[in-house]
Amino acid sequence: MPYLKGQLIKILADFFENDYRRIQHAVNVLQHAEILMETAPPCDGDVVLAAALLHDVGIKPSERELGYNNGKTQEQYGPPIVRELLTGIGLPSEKVRMVVDIVGNHHSPSRFDYPELAILKEADRRVNRLEEGCREGC
Repeated sequence: MPYLKGQLIKILADFFENDYRRIQHAVNVLQHAEILMETAPPCDGDVVLAAALLHDVGIKPSERELGYNNGKTQEQYGPPIVRELLTGIGLPSEKVRMVVDIVGNHHSPSRFDYPELAILKEADRRVNRLEEGCREGC
């Protein structure tokens, strides 16, 4: 898809509005995922891109409806939103399904043997570790 990264970044920014911390987190995860893809087994770059940028969209409805979020609620609330957002830009249905699976499993033991999921989990882990270090003294 032409300009997929641009479309996804706009979707991400529109979705999270002024929550700049969450937008920056997703962009940082994408940067790490792109680096990891260079040495990973063959994978679908569009799926990694979409999963990296949209992996935490379940946070917003979880916090709105429950007053909190955690890995389980992100995996619960994220997939339907991801499906709607990606279908809305015309991403092929097979890629949408994979991204939905990944977002619904990015905090749990892997239920899918997708290299794209492994890349997302590692990129998210790295960024979370860096962000935690910054909260303690950057």
